[in-house]
Amino acid sequence: MNAGIVSPKVRKSTKRRIAKEKLEKENKLNNKTDEEIEVIINHEVALEDSHPRKEKPKYFGEVTELDGSNHLWFGTKKSCLHLAADEATNNIVGGYFDWQETLFGYYNVFRQILLNYGIPAKFKTDNRTVFNYERVNPSKRTADKDVLTQFGYACKQLGVDLETTSVSQAKGLIERDNGTFQDRLVNELRLNNITTIDEANKYLNEVFIPKFNARFALDYKKFESVYETSPSAERINYTLAILSPRKIDNGNSIKYKNEYYQPYEKGRLVCFRPKTECLVIKAFDGKMFVTIDEKIYELRKLQSNQKYSKEFDIISLPTSKKEKKKYIPPMTHSWKLASFKRQMKRAHEQHIYA
Repeated sequence: MNAGIVSPKVRKSTKRRIAKEKLEKENKLNNKTDEEIEVIINHEVALEDSHPRKEKPKYFGEVTELDGSNHLWFGTKKSCLHLAADEATNNIVGGYFDWQETLFGYYNVFRQILLNYGIPAKFKTDNRTVFNYERVNPSKRTADKDVLTQFGYACKQLGVDLETTSVSQAKGLIERDNGTFQDRLVNELRLNNITTIDEANKYLNEVFIPKFNARFALDYKKFESVYETSPSAERINYTLAILSPRKIDNGNSIKYKNEYYQPYEKGRLVCFRPKTECLVIKAFDGKMFVTIDEKIYELRKLQSNQKYSKEFDIISLPTSKKEKKKYIPPMTHSWKLASFKRQMKRAHEQHIYA
């Protein structure tokens, strides 16, 4: 109290007394009557305690706020609603339920935006998931928990600016929308007997968000849009990927999520020296690739045991069916280990100094 640090739960009378003492120190109460002093104390509010209204962006798609809200949305287990709102028009442009605040949840919201509107100019989000990631034991950290790096890298590939903040007032629109959704959506999900995450996602995007935008948001078609043309579905699939640096082991394998994988090229196993650095890519649809020395290879999971024995199992021969050739994307997707490491370093330096 003597240092000027006041508890947020302090009584109003104490706040008034402290405000009066502050004004007296600044000599702002000279020649003031008691009534004038009361008016000043009652009406003036410190800037940090107020929430002044801000100007909204001019264009649709100029700034999109992102956030995750953990709540008992449906059923008996808490889940997280990943939400995106356009600052200029108040439109909800994407929403997705997952059991926790995850990279996959944000990727689903990003994918909805890309498919329905195009490439936005800027995302504004918090860095709470990075706080969680930083607290995890280094030996247990996984790439899919490092949302800031992964999501930021995807934004970089599509030319989307990413601004992160730990101040909730900086993204007040999405914070208020989360509160409104908690008041309204929870009741609607209960009234419609929705208890599974798939049902909740379907109702959210097909019913609730369109109804919410029609009632509370402005008509975005009346605003000039700065959304860029949406990329192809193929590029979206390979851009919204989880990237994980790895090294080839002595058995020419890569360990990823307690499974072993080996690189193949045109159906042929390719061998590399142990400790060769590589970048494992898990595309949005789950397909696995790896980049080694600026080249992309298909990853095939190595089974711990063979599916059948040539000596003891009688296998009915299947009808001859030509194996479908697997598409290998070109290196234009910027799946390069060096650039991803630079992004990781930059993202965490910005997080530390923020």
